[in-house]
Amino acid sequence: MQPDLLSLEISKGELRRLIGLAPNDVFRPSIMKNHQKRLGFFLNEMVVALMLTPIIVGVIYAFMILPTIGSSILLGIILLILVPIAIIVGRWTWRRLTCPKTLTILLDEVDQYHAVIKAIDIHDQLATSGNSESSISDREKVVAALQLIREDLVRALKTERILRDNKKLLSNNQELVVNNLTNLQALQLSAQAGEYAQLLNQSLQIALDVQAEIRKLQKV
Repeated sequence: MQPDLLSLEISKGELRRLIGLAPNDVFRPSIMKNHQKRLGFFLNEMVVALMLTPIIVGVIYAFMILPTIGSSILLGIILLILVPIAIIVGRWTWRRLTCPKTLTILLDEVDQYHAVIKAIDIHDQLATSGNSESSISDREKVVAALQLIREDLVRALKTERILRDNKKLLSNNQELVVNNLTNLQALQLSAQAGEYAQLLNQSLQIALDVQAEIRKLQKV
């Protein structure tokens, strides 16, 4: 990947610092629509459940079953089966009820943003191998648009966390109102039809979605 694209990526570490949570701990309905992400989500939940099961089963068996019923291998086996299922269902339900909707939407926008970066990277590789003609100016416009979107995404994620952590924060904080939509629209208007036109349009749509979420946050 070209250095300018690497600098645009929002790493998982940076994302965690921005939102104050592990991205994988945020329940997102969109993940369930992607086979690979869905599989990764359930594998992670199974690992957590298997780690917690011995502790929970041990406590239940030692302090509830032994004093009342006595030793029972059958009950122990049943607990080993039911407890991990209960943990997975419980965590799933808790996340659905507690994860902020705005945060899930913004994380989906981050995924779309990274998808555009990946598309440019694939085009770069094709151009390097001589399988595609590329326009340097058009590429630069898309990269410039992505830089503006990155700034808005970071600002929106910071805003969401501040409002989540401080419910009484005044919504007229001017630093949170600024966005780069005007600059992005100017880039789109000046772009000619070409290989990067679709990517630029996708970038503008991401910017529009992020701006809509910022406006929602201002009304909180």
